Amino acid sequence: MTGKLNGRVALVAGATRGAGRGIAVELGAAGATVYVTGRTTRQHQSEYQRPETIEETAEMVTEAGGTGIAVQVDHLQPEQVEALVARVRAEEGRLDILVNDIWGGENLTEWDKPVWQHSLDKGLRILRLALDTHLITARYALALMIENPGGLLVEMTDGTAEYNAVHYRLNPYYDLVKTGTTRMAWAHAQDLAPYGATAVSISPGWMRSEMMLEHYGVREENWHDATKVQPHFVISETPRFTGRAVAALAADPERGRWNGQSLSSGGLAKIYGFDDVDGSRPDCWRYMAEIQEPGKPADASGYR
Repeated sequence: MTGKLNGRVALVAGATRGAGRGIAVELGAAGATVYVTGRTTRQHQSEYQRPETIEETAEMVTEAGGTGIAVQVDHLQPEQVEALVARVRAEEGRLDILVNDIWGGENLTEWDKPVWQHSLDKGLRILRLALDTHLITARYALALMIENPGGLLVEMTDGTAEYNAVHYRLNPYYDLVKTGTTRMAWAHAQDLAPYGATAVSISPGWMRSEMMLEHYGVREENWHDATKVQPHFVISETPRFTGRAVAALAADPERGRWNGQSLSSGGLAKIYGFDDVDGSRPDCWRYMAEIQEPGKPADASGYR
């Protein structure tokens, strides 16, 4: 992908860690200028109390071959998002790629609880963090993106539309966020099509994010050790795999064929021919349906 996005300007909203960081780095590796936003900087931590920072992400983008620009933004604050987009306009004069990866709900989600048992305050906060932020960001950023034809909006979610349609995602708030984000991408696609722009939703597979690796007490270098606790972790993928999916889509001159669709990292890898950083090509959602859910022994043979 080196150089295929030279001259392109991207905004990855929610790029402090996880998929957002992986996407930002791979867009940089393809030559893009990437604005990376989040709440945690080297001087300030968000409510997550995590060590990753937007400055680190920006530096990784630059090291990969692009230009990384870190901007502290709370995407629940419209005035901050408006100022961010005004800065992009002033400095670059264009926006070609918008990735809405803002989430923030891991520490608020109460798994397997119906609405009458789940904390109302936490549930509504999840909706604010994961839906309102995306709409606020789209409100300001898309107005700049449509000034040039060929723009790309990526709404990040968890689970494809096909998978989520028949699976309850563990509580009403989480379920609404993950299905709602996909519908949001479809809705934006209708508005963007007349401007020659494309909107899609993309789901990673079982991602080896910083938080997931920490949960299993492993590092990327020895992630296979986590399969001793959770055998199906054998199908997991790095955040860079999703990043390569977004970069491939952004570099495709015929990406409009995907407008409004729900996509996945594994599905796009089959079409564009990219691999994860270890040279494998994990197909998580097919694995989930054919191996994990039927209760078969963990075995990624034929799925990566």
